[in-house]
Amino acid sequence: MKRNKTYTVDEATKVLEKYCAYQERCHQEVENKLYDLKMISEAKEQIILHLLQHNFLNEERFAKAFVRGKFSIKKWGRNKIIKELKSKQISAYNIKTALKEIDEEIYLETLHKVAEKKLALIKEANIYKKRNKLSNFLISKGFESNLVYKKSTELIPN
Repeated sequence: MKRNKTYTVDEATKVLEKYCAYQERCHQEVENKLYDLKMISEAKEQIILHLLQHNFLNEERFAKAFVRGKFSIKKWGRNKIIKELKSKQISAYNIKTALKEIDEEIYLETLHKVAEKKLALIKEANIYKKRNKLSNFLISKGFESNLVYKKSTELIPN
């Protein structure tokens, strides 16, 4: 039988320092971790304050790392990145700042590469259906509809 371990504020602080040092975390993830550790709200506040003061927790830094990672590794578009950051309760200011991490030229280049790769996999004779499938895929990846429309008509001309 597994007993639930209880943590002192110091022990929980050390656990959270390690948790934040391992990779960037947002406030919500830290809150969830503290909830899992069954910490009372006074202890949670004290620990979060400690993490902020000692720079273990920094929402802007988290948002920037998140944007860089999701864009460069998962090839997500801005819309999907924004949606995910909002779901993590990141402020509009930090989202706007973090999106500056994406170079516009590289963004358009990535859209092109993702579109070409997907297009090669679409087995459809009808050009309108083919374009629609490509567009739906790119929009689901989070790319803006105006860019998607331009790219799909460029790659699949009439």
